[in-house]
Amino acid sequence: MLLRPFLNDAGSCASYLFGCTTHAKLAVVDPHADFVDAYLAAATAAGAPIVALFETHVQADHVSGLPALVEHTGATAYLPAGSGVAFEHVALADGVVVELGNTLVAAIATPGHAPAHHAYAVADRRRGSEEPWLVFSGDSLLIGDVGRPDLHVAGDAHGQARLLHASLQRLLELPDHVVLYPSHYGGSICGRSLSGNPVSSIGFERAHNPLLGLTDPDELAAALVADLPLRPVEQEQIVAANRSGTLTARA
Repeated sequence: MLLRPFLNDAGSCASYLFGCTTHAKLAVVDPHADFVDAYLAAATAAGAPIVALFETHVQADHVSGLPALVEHTGATAYLPAGSGVAFEHVALADGVVVELGNTLVAAIATPGHAPAHHAYAVADRRRGSEEPWLVFSGDSLLIGDVGRPDLHVAGDAHGQARLLHASLQRLLELPDHVVLYPSHYGGSICGRSLSGNPVSSIGFERAHNPLLGLTDPDELAAALVADLPLRPVEQEQIVAANRSGTLTARA
């Protein structure tokens, strides 16, 4: 299985090109508008087309590269059910598995940062198992932190934080060896104490992420809603552009 991370230090956003080169089926998760040409170039170098695009949620801090990639590749867009977007896509329910040749992508509903949010657990048949090898956690479980619960709701950050607590427990059901690839790292406004290291594992976060030690949902909620950082600049315009999925809205 091919896996290539793309790190945008301007907003501390991470996205990933991955998939099966044997069957020539690649995908991008949480594509960033600034890296569209880079994804296309990397896919060309790998000798396989981009056929699928996965969003963990509707982004609030940067414009998505999904519409431009759809235009260039004709790839299928996959988003969590209930995302409320206006463009053609496949609405994934919890537990649905998308097959990209030998690469299996399983949707895990992880609401809390956003009401409609998925993590994607990825397995590789060529490694001799259909058990997860890695997980793209979006803005749910971060490295040394978890996603803030206030960006996608009006006045219900505490309730979203309680949902996030339950979502984190689901991710902690994954084996310790599963590699963790979140969509943000240190410097992002989507968390408060993110590590500058963009890669971790479920086991390391289980042992060292202080917020995972808060076993009571209300305790986690209180910690997450206290002293929230400023919202992203132009958040409403960014969300509107990402919901519409049009290239004119991107511009």
